[in-house]
Amino acid sequence: MGEKTGIDLGKIMDDIFEKAGKVGSTIQQNLSLSRLEEKIRAKWDENTDYYPAFSYPPLNVYIKPDKTLVFEFAMAGFNEKEIDLSFRGDYMMFSAAVAEDILHEEGVKYFKKRLRFKDVTEQRYYVPADKFDRENVCAVFRHGVLKVEVPPRQETVHVETVKIKISGEGESD
Repeated sequence: MGEKTGIDLGKIMDDIFEKAGKVGSTIQQNLSLSRLEEKIRAKWDENTDYYPAFSYPPLNVYIKPDKTLVFEFAMAGFNEKEIDLSFRGDYMMFSAAVAEDILHEEGVKYFKKRLRFKDVTEQRYYVPADKFDRENVCAVFRHGVLKVEVPPRQETVHVETVKIKISGEGESD
């Protein structure tokens, strides 16, 4: 009778696991924790904002059941006299300067540095004039939190509608 040709699946799996083990040990040797830490420390700059998508200062924005729009800014290191709030168009403009007495000494070595103190320049928050009553805004600075409440308008403001004419391709007025 003829010989059966077969595949030794056990041998194939042993080869795969042996090579995977070699790859794992090579990676472990080349990327030891201490070498990785050295690379991170070499590139670390404590003045770089590594999370630019997160707003500074941290804030909450929400609407109360009575439709009041509320902004809560975490303002550690700021003085209420250095905070500027105003409305321009459909936006609330927010700026603040860090209190000078909060800045730290030069040459200090930090064990951990999570508090970042920097000035805030003209952040814009959408507060449509036809929906919110800008004359009755309440802003309170208490315990390092600035809470700004913008109440809704009691009467609706009608904005004039302008119709835009759409012409087909090649048409002119």
